Amino acid sequence: MQKPSLDIQVKTLPTGPGVYQYYDKEDTLLYVGKAKNLKKRVTSYFTKNHDNYKTKVLVKKINSIKHIVVETETDALLLENNLIKKHQPRFNVMLKDDKTYPWICIKKERFPRIFPTRNLIKDGSEYFGPYTNFKTVNTLLDLIKGLYQLRTCNYDLSQEKIDSGKYKVCLEYHLGNCKGGCEGLEKEQEYRQNIEAIRQIVKGNFKDSLNRFRTQMVAHAEKMEYEDAQRIKEKIEILEKYQAKSTVVNPKISNVDVFSIISDESYGYVNFLQLSYGAIIRSHTTEIKKKLEETDKELLELAIVELRQRFGSMSKEIFAPITVDVGENLKITVPQLGDKKKIVDLSLRNAKYYRQERFKQIKIIDPDRHVKRLMAQMKKDLRLPEEPTHIECFDNSNIQGTNPVAACVVFKNGKPSKKEYRKFNIKTVEGANDFASMEEVVYRRYKRLLDEEQPLPQLVIVDGGKGQLSSGLKALEDLNLRGKITIIGIAKRLEEIYYPGDSIPLYLDKKSESLKIIQHLRNEAHRFGITFHRQKRSKAALDTELDTIPGIGEKTVIELLKHFRSVKRISEASKKELSEVVGDSRATKVYNYYLSKKE
Repeated sequence: MQKPSLDIQVKTLPTGPGVYQYYDKEDTLLYVGKAKNLKKRVTSYFTKNHDNYKTKVLVKKINSIKHIVVETETDALLLENNLIKKHQPRFNVMLKDDKTYPWICIKKERFPRIFPTRNLIKDGSEYFGPYTNFKTVNTLLDLIKGLYQLRTCNYDLSQEKIDSGKYKVCLEYHLGNCKGGCEGLEKEQEYRQNIEAIRQIVKGNFKDSLNRFRTQMVAHAEKMEYEDAQRIKEKIEILEKYQAKSTVVNPKISNVDVFSIISDESYGYVNFLQLSYGAIIRSHTTEIKKKLEETDKELLELAIVELRQRFGSMSKEIFAPITVDVGENLKITVPQLGDKKKIVDLSLRNAKYYRQERFKQIKIIDPDRHVKRLMAQMKKDLRLPEEPTHIECFDNSNIQGTNPVAACVVFKNGKPSKKEYRKFNIKTVEGANDFASMEEVVYRRYKRLLDEEQPLPQLVIVDGGKGQLSSGLKALEDLNLRGKITIIGIAKRLEEIYYPGDSIPLYLDKKSESLKIIQHLRNEAHRFGITFHRQKRSKAALDTELDTIPGIGEKTVIELLKHFRSVKRISEASKKELSEVVGDSRATKVYNYYLSKKE
């Protein structure tokens, strides 16, 4: 039978929940997706105009569609996740699955040992975890060892072998770290009680252990066994101290998973916190590379399913910053205030810190990726038609209308390109007129670039609000560059960003990298312009003082300044001192000039 066309395959899809698979001409799996309504979801790929380049490529490559119908959305989620992990399709987001996470093992044996391991052996032993690092595991084991005396040997402590006297107590017994179960000095029932208390501690429940220790302490005190009572009291203090450190929210919040996400143009960062009795018993953040411009909701749903599977979470409730669809049997809470909101904010903070650390690492290890990400983020934040790899910023500088100048600074790939900085003397404007000055320098700058056939920037920034922006825009219109170069204005007071023809400014997040680059440009332009302005003022001050003396030329002025270092010292010098530098004739002219000013 001839294979139906792609159009017919789409039209005949069922409308229930399921998983769809896209294949190319070589029958290679390209993409796996889930849907509440298979027909509606798949049809959207072929009826929408996709802005994302990779989505366009995917749609062009699709040659055939397969699907699997399931009972519920939860089944679709789990099936999608398993198929992605199994086949690793080119266009799917994939979360790396690290198989080497550490666990805490309670060995299935008489007098169970407790130890860390990376290997899970299916022998009936209990495994708690996985933990994201050995530091957490070791902290917990140190706490347990401080509270309970457990054996560390790997002897087979069957009753027959203990009764036969096969084993002798070791150094750990004499040090007080073990009660000598190998010689029958400790009852199995008592040891098992300790193991149950340890299970609860690992799960984050300290209440039972604390109550048990308090009962023991009172019993010893009543029998006047004060040393034993003090020893138990010290254990209570250790446990309470650990509990205080580990409890971050209300202890009533238990058996809850917390997920949050932050993302940029290319990556998403998902943090997972697992709570038990108000304590965080697990924290893990993962980085997800976007493939088809996935939304935060899509990435978070994928991560929730994957991470809960990976870490074996059985929690029935999830806290998240946005509503997600991850199965009918899970309660999803989007907290708005109180302790629940506090823990979601903590999760978001962890995701942000992880992202910042990754940025720092990438900046060192892979600077090209850092620049690419930065440019993509600026394009998105500033709504630009292309990535601003070449940005120029203009600033006017005049004080009380004197010596008006302007500066243009150039950034390439988000960094200053100081050799391309330019400074301008204002030629056509009288007095302090920022708007006219801005129009002049923007026109002169791009007229020259056009004449010299130099590359134009993708983005021009003018320091100022709507007035300066209008002036810069008029200059670009006169050069027929409107629409070819994006121009924006930044006002200093509230860091408003203005666009041509839009009276409502854009406000970027104060911590946004895009805003930080714009501020860096603006500050550089201001610094460069002020420096040039000061140089002009200084020169003007010298010109009015020394160059106005009849018969004194520029060469004489330079000789005098080199020797005396300032105009003030020249004015205070004697005729003899001046003569030694520039001769009697010129010295007399300078001396008489300042003498007449003193009279």
